Amino acid sequence: MEPRGYRMVVSTELNYVDTCAVAERRLIEWLHDKGYDPSGVDEGRTEIGAHAVLDRDSESGMNGAYSRWRMRETPTAESGTWQSTLVVRSGLPEDKGRTWVQVDIEHQPADEGTFPKRANTPNVVRSLLDSLEARDGQADVAAVPAFIEADDVDDLLEELCDIKRRLPVVIATVPYGRNPDEWSRSVVEPLFRNLHGLAVLYVLTPEAQTRFNAALEYHPVFGGGVRTYVPGLDPAWKPDAQRHPVMSRRTVEENVRRAASVLAALPQRISSRHTLPAALLSVPRHRARPRPKPDGTDVVQLRADNAALTALLDEAERAEAIRVDEINDLYAELAKTERGSDELRGENEELYDKVQESQRLISHLRERLHSVGEFAAAYVPGDAPAITYPTSFADLLERLGELPFISFTGSRKTAQSLDSQSVDNWLNVAWDGLLALNHFAEASADGRAGGDFLSWCKSAESSAFPFPAAKVAMRESDTVAKSGKLRGERMLPIPATVDPSGRAFMQAHLKVGGGNTIAPRIHFYEDGPRSGKVYVGYLGPHLRNTLT
Repeated sequence: MEPRGYRMVVSTELNYVDTCAVAERRLIEWLHDKGYDPSGVDEGRTEIGAHAVLDRDSESGMNGAYSRWRMRETPTAESGTWQSTLVVRSGLPEDKGRTWVQVDIEHQPADEGTFPKRANTPNVVRSLLDSLEARDGQADVAAVPAFIEADDVDDLLEELCDIKRRLPVVIATVPYGRNPDEWSRSVVEPLFRNLHGLAVLYVLTPEAQTRFNAALEYHPVFGGGVRTYVPGLDPAWKPDAQRHPVMSRRTVEENVRRAASVLAALPQRISSRHTLPAALLSVPRHRARPRPKPDGTDVVQLRADNAALTALLDEAERAEAIRVDEINDLYAELAKTERGSDELRGENEELYDKVQESQRLISHLRERLHSVGEFAAAYVPGDAPAITYPTSFADLLERLGELPFISFTGSRKTAQSLDSQSVDNWLNVAWDGLLALNHFAEASADGRAGGDFLSWCKSAESSAFPFPAAKVAMRESDTVAKSGKLRGERMLPIPATVDPSGRAFMQAHLKVGGGNTIAPRIHFYEDGPRSGKVYVGYLGPHLRNTLT
């Protein structure tokens, strides 16, 4: 399950006392705006409104100091509880005088088994960023995107490669002929509306874009598009480009609000999964304490204490249930990652064997050419035709006419949506897979293919259009096949002449990409011996399975 909470972790050069003062002022303003009465806030628990309480605790000692404010809102018994936490923590010696600020927003459902609601960016974050001059590594974390001019590109590259960077850097570009200020105001700012505190935000001017793309050959971003650069960028390694998703201008302009939600998903996931700085990890677990009522009798006080402690116990039980769900989700994510790692390991071993086999064949052929006196021909590059790859998934769909033995019956819209998240390797792998399927279908129709597509990829007959067998799966797991919902997603369209129902269970698929939440797949149905076709019923993001 994707994380639904909000978390911001930034630092500031303000000292601890000044940061606490700023944080408390901004918190009180936020509470006033929400209609609460935060006057008299002190250590312990304070009722600030109907169905809303504010807990405050702090500590100062040899190991540093922290202040924490936690608000819990329960509008109705059925709505669950929204918990908002603000922590200010003095830095450790290695933080060189910096102060840490953390904001968490999470929803705790009223009933077990109900998914938490997704948390939006709270207004208090924007006011904190405006007041604290917040930082992440070398970068400023602001509530509005900053323009990058050509002279700023070198500094931006240093920020992107900063090994201490925790936050993603999201960079938008300006389409050719558009006014940068107008584009930023009308498109970029609404697009970045959910990213405050989750990412460092920039807009490249056209002049800066040219210089930026020249410097980042493998990680470019083009006019009107947006790219998210996650921490750990390696500008000299082409495969690294797959970790930094791109969103196209077309996707942005089709629906800015939806694009903003999609764009925030990765930074939100990173913020929830990233280990907290050591200073924040050392903050003790929150233990709310009811404040005494000095004007009551002993019985009244005992009843109040009992009610407060019962409420605290209920809070602890709900919090424990949420943490158990989070742990289970992490175990599922770990299992998915380990399975992906095993698949990649197998694919790498297969590709290594093929490379070794090709090298041995080349060496043998050169020896044969030497033996007959063809010394020059032994080292002249071959005349094998070069493959011209599509420029986008939309272009790929238009070029399917070049593959007469492939019939695409899936959703063109779903396939084209990959352009907003794609990296160049996905497009090449998808086209190589379709070329191989087309070659296989032709051989199958002619009776030259005795087995399925996986057997074909392992045979010498596939050498004209090879495709790694490790990227081919002819079956889904039994769990997927027996699950009504999961199987239903793989019941994909085919002509009624092939099956009167117009649907077929397309469990056979090609693994176009991995190591990404999109992980595209091509699902297909072999019908070469009968209709002379392979029907491709799906090209798009990984369909759901037991681990997604």
